[in-house]
Order: sequence, then C-alpha cells, then structure tokens
Amino acid sequence: MINNWSLPENDPWSTPFAESLLHHLEIRKGDHILDIAAGGGIPAFYLADQVGPEGSVLAIDIHQGQVLRSRSIQGTQLPWLRFEVGDMRFLPEDLPKFDRITGNLSFMFFRPNRFEVLQSLVRFMKPGGQIVLTFPSLGTFDSLWTYVDKKMADRGLKDERNALDEYINERPSAFHAEQWLQELGMEKVKVSEHPLEILTGPGREFLNHPLLRGGFLDDIYECFKDQALANDFMNTISENISNFTPLYAIRCAMCGWLPETPGDVPC
Repeated sequence: MINNWSLPENDPWSTPFAESLLHHLEIRKGDHILDIAAGGGIPAFYLADQVGPEGSVLAIDIHQGQVLRSRSIQGTQLPWLRFEVGDMRFLPEDLPKFDRITGNLSFMFFRPNRFEVLQSLVRFMKPGGQIVLTFPSLGTFDSLWTYVDKKMADRGLKDERNALDEYINERPSAFHAEQWLQELGMEKVKVSEHPLEILTGPGREFLNHPLLRGGFLDDIYECFKDQALANDFMNTISENISNFTPLYAIRCAMCGWLPETPGDVPC
C-alpha cells in the first residue's frame, strides 16, 4: 500500500510542471477538483490526498490505457479519487460544478481552438473557483527550432520551413494565456514562466529521447512529405547537438479565479 502521495521525484517532465501548478493552486480540505488530461496521475494522487475524504477529485484523460494504469496504482486507496476516460474538449453537460479545475501539461492539447476549450471549462467552475493549467509555452526548445530552420534553409527546403514556421507560431504563449483568462472575466490572473533544462546526448539518444520525440521531434518529421529525407535530415541534426544545447523547455502556469458573481463572466 502506498502511503506517500507526494509528487514522484523520478519523473523529469510531469513533476516539474506539476510543481509549477501547485505553486499557484490554493487547495483546501473538502475541495472538489476536476483534473483534466490527468495522464498517469501527476498530480491527481497528490490533490486527492490533500482534499481528503470530505472532498473529491475527478481525473479524466482521453487515453484509456492511462486511466487503467492510474486505477491500478490507486487500487482501493483514496476512494474519493476517480479516474475516468473523457475528452476535456467535450465534457458532458451534467457534470457538477468544481471548486478547482487543474490540468498539468494540458493546455497544449486544446488546439486548435484553445480559447473555446478554456471557455467551456469555465462553465464547470463554482463562483469563486480557481483554474490552474500548465503547458510548455512558446519559447520551448527555441534553440533547436532556430538551428533546424537554418539547416532547412541551407538545403533549400522551402515547404518544410513553412510547415515548421506554422507549427511554431501555433504554440500558445504566456501572453495569450493571460489575455484569454482576462477575456473570460477571470480575477487575480497570474501567468508565470520558468525554464527547465532537458539533458540529452547525440545520435540515437537525442532522436529517441522520451521527452523530445513525443510531440516535439515528431513535429519536425511531419514537416517532410519524404520521410527518407526527414530521416537523413534528422540524423545529421542529431550529430550536431552542440549547436543547440543546452535545451530549455519553458514551464508556463496560468491561473485565474471566477468572480463570486457568475454574471460577470462573458458567455
């Protein structure tokens, strides 16, 4: 039986972002929390431990495998914590209202209609409730994107450069997060950014890095219609990491409070 539900020290990605989330979150015993894109339960287990049996945590994730793994870890413990399969973009209308809505590394999955998804989440907040979301913001791995763009230009890869530029400019920024919370009528809006260095070696270690390949390096490969060319290009990139390391992800945490008077929030 697990008795310590603190954030795991051996997770180099989810835990640092969750620490940023918890820095902004004001949590109380008895709070009812909706945790979106809950993944492997960081920080859902910690949140449930903090609110206690007087409260509740509903943790949803679109991937059934993640939900099943989290349920397996939970076992019969923390019965006021529920892991369910669900899409945060299309939550059922009959969900109750929550004191807190959290989402660790969630906001990047709101695309392409980030403001609309954020707006729909606010509908499930109690008056005076708080929302805190984290995501890798614009600026994450900028040194890599700059180097890749230069090498694409050297090779005359015009279409690939345009695709890369479109991907980078689509990433949310701290400015956008703050602006959208304010447009939704949130109070005490705070957005913070903190760098997180990601260590890697050259070659296959870089190309198969668990924090880089999923969702970051894959986006470079997707800029190429010719995957043989993509492999050749990325193999060359991987042998020259000194040109773009150290690599920094930008941890962004966005926080806002719903006014006590619900009518103050725009629909």
